[in-house]
Amino acid sequence: MTPETRRIRASRTLLALLAALVVSVTGVLPAQAVTYDPISGSGSTWSQNALDQWRTNVASNYGMTVNYNGAGSSAGRSDYIAGLVDFAVSEVPFQLAPENGTAPEKPERGYAYMPIVAGGTSFMYNLKINGVRVSNLRLSGEVVTKIFTGGITNWNDPAIQADNPGLAMPDKGIVPVVRSDGSGSTAQFTLWMSKQHPDIWNAFCASVNRPVPCGLTSQYPTFGNAKAQSLSSGVAGYVSQDYGEGAITYVEYSYALESGFPVAKVLNQSGYYVEPTASSVAVALTTAQIDQTPGPSYLTQVLDGVYNSGDARTYPLSSYSYMIVPTEVGGVFTAKKGVTLGAFANYMLCEGQQQAADLGYSPLPMNLVLAGFDQIKKIPGADTTGVDINKCNNPTFKPGDSPSSNLLALTAAQPQDCDKVGPNQCTTGTAGAVAETPISGGGTGGSATGGPAAETAATGTDAAAAAAGATGAAAVYDANGALVSGAVAGSSLAGAVATPFALSDDGWGMQQSLMLLAALLLVGAAVLPPVFWRRLAPRGGKDGVK
Repeated sequence: MTPETRRIRASRTLLALLAALVVSVTGVLPAQAVTYDPISGSGSTWSQNALDQWRTNVASNYGMTVNYNGAGSSAGRSDYIAGLVDFAVSEVPFQLAPENGTAPEKPERGYAYMPIVAGGTSFMYNLKINGVRVSNLRLSGEVVTKIFTGGITNWNDPAIQADNPGLAMPDKGIVPVVRSDGSGSTAQFTLWMSKQHPDIWNAFCASVNRPVPCGLTSQYPTFGNAKAQSLSSGVAGYVSQDYGEGAITYVEYSYALESGFPVAKVLNQSGYYVEPTASSVAVALTTAQIDQTPGPSYLTQVLDGVYNSGDARTYPLSSYSYMIVPTEVGGVFTAKKGVTLGAFANYMLCEGQQQAADLGYSPLPMNLVLAGFDQIKKIPGADTTGVDINKCNNPTFKPGDSPSSNLLALTAAQPQDCDKVGPNQCTTGTAGAVAETPISGGGTGGSATGGPAAETAATGTDAAAAAAGATGAAAVYDANGALVSGAVAGSSLAGAVATPFALSDDGWGMQQSLMLLAALLLVGAAVLPPVFWRRLAPRGGKDGVK
């Protein structure tokens, strides 16, 4: 073997060892550190837009498969009781005494409630004045309650006109759109009505043969001119169609953002009409109470303080959604699945909250994240070594902050004067409809852009527009909300639905770069040594002697 051959072999060996070292380094990166068993869940559509984005993120970044069926909170709780899913998502806890007289919801498998995302139950509507879309509607809580109980049936009702001095309200019938399925959104909305306007709500319950006094219900009674549609996508889809002009529904703010439609600003206790942006929800939830009593109701929310908050920035129908996680093996759930569920839960509480505002939600504050960490530790099989508040990339706090602080609430702007009860009405659009509404009534108008509303609305609209462009033809629905043509991107559901958000992924990362380097080193090991050493070899006689 000649000296040149030995040098070439030595070079190839060195480059191959370097390539092997790079590959071994990539093997310890988080994306490849664990093999994750697929997990499945069902339940809430209120929080589904956030869940779907997070599921996409963890599939791309960590190779996790998280299946989710947004069938409604009631269906999710039933699936969990039956042992058909690994987790459920709901806005309300298990109903130990259901209002419809059905059997109590008592799971045999252990469980815990883990907060996953906050948001506002909004009132998305489709209304025009002289052919121009209204995007700045204002409603008091009493008016909202009367609309959804049949007490107010026309948009030019004096009570609605009083809320909207800048608009000449049209003579057009109101079509309330309610959920036809068991819904956490319905439960949250009816709980608010039962607490804030019990006389109106109880009278309505009596008129539809419900027991009185009646509190929250997951099944909204049909009445009068109301239309019933299944799922959040169904009610939002009905309102967003041409035949939906005059309609209004209750739905999570995210659905109005992605549909490109406005929501009503709701009057709070300080006399301001407020939009359910990430900031206004964060402010509202600083007055929420959390059940800290150990037991089955641990971490459930008590929202009376939210409904009656004196902070002018508060959106009164703010709340958060729970993931119901298992605390013992049973049904389809195994300890190996617990590894996936624990990692997914950790991602949601921390990194996932970075996208909450863009998706139409509000990120969870530190106190709820800490409480969520405690629940992760109860999941069989969950790896808790990465559960660390100081490494949690959540936008509401930074390392060293107090659990009671919330950066989003601390920096929330005050509402503008034109959002206060009085003769003037802000003309700025809301949610997915940011275009201003011209003054058609009295007053001098004004802009709400000094507050957080415009920024959040614009972000959501950009996301909705980007998603719409990526999915091709828009879906079209009939008068019952059934899909007629077009496709629902990323969903197998055949119901009225707006285009899902498609936020950018993390793109090319460190792991991809290291793998490319390893490949280049392997190629170099085969090609470069002969060329390199031949170019260095002295020209002339044998063995390099001239």
